[in-house]
Amino acid sequence: MIEVKNLHKGFGDVKVLKGIDATFHPGKTSLIIGQSGSGKTVFLKSLIGLHTPEDGTISFDGRINTQFTDKQKQQWRQEIGMVFQGSALFDSQTVEDNIMFPLKMFTNQSYEEMLERVNFVINRVNLKNSNLKLPAELSGGMQKRVAIARAIVMNPKYLFCDEPNSGLDPRTAIVIDNLIQEITDEYNITTVINTHDMNSVMEIGEKIVFLKDGRKAWEGTSNDIFKTDNEAVVGFVYSSNLFKKVREAYLKETK
Repeated sequence: MIEVKNLHKGFGDVKVLKGIDATFHPGKTSLIIGQSGSGKTVFLKSLIGLHTPEDGTISFDGRINTQFTDKQKQQWRQEIGMVFQGSALFDSQTVEDNIMFPLKMFTNQSYEEMLERVNFVINRVNLKNSNLKLPAELSGGMQKRVAIARAIVMNPKYLFCDEPNSGLDPRTAIVIDNLIQEITDEYNITTVINTHDMNSVMEIGEKIVFLKDGRKAWEGTSNDIFKTDNEAVVGFVYSSNLFKKVREAYLKETK
């Protein structure tokens, strides 16, 4: 579980995060949403330790990350998996080598042990027989699967995804959403996703944190978001006519 209490972060005179409280639970897909400039990217980077908060705490199963010793920090980093917006694969390395990279960096496993684990996660993300392919030989959706496989190869407790559906067509985006949710549930991972994709919100939003001007303006589930009368949320989520009609139909049925 990740607990965030009174989180503040700024850059110079610009205050970006202004006292955010949030809790993210194991086995749940938690989504951070908000307009550009709302603070969601800074929030995610603070969670993974790329930004140090000016005030407040972020704790991982009761451990406050800013209080870690160097040894504890190294251990914590091994508990984190990260799926980057652009997949961030090494272009000159094969699928197998990309996924094996964290194992080489953080473990003392033999090559045979590492390969066994790599093959396991390759099969788990439905990329069988892709070991020796280069990223350029893969579709965008397949590259995302490789990125997910690399993120889970260390069997992480915490999984962070930055715009995992960026650049994908709607059908492939749904496949990636479902894969992330399945893995989260299957391995009881605490998963936090930074996204602007409203389809993701509706499909896998077991918990949604809506940021506005650096503050948490609302939180709830994908079901709650249909019923909310929070003007900021309604204006953001239902700016699309499609989602507006879906919401109207939902409210009509539940009256």
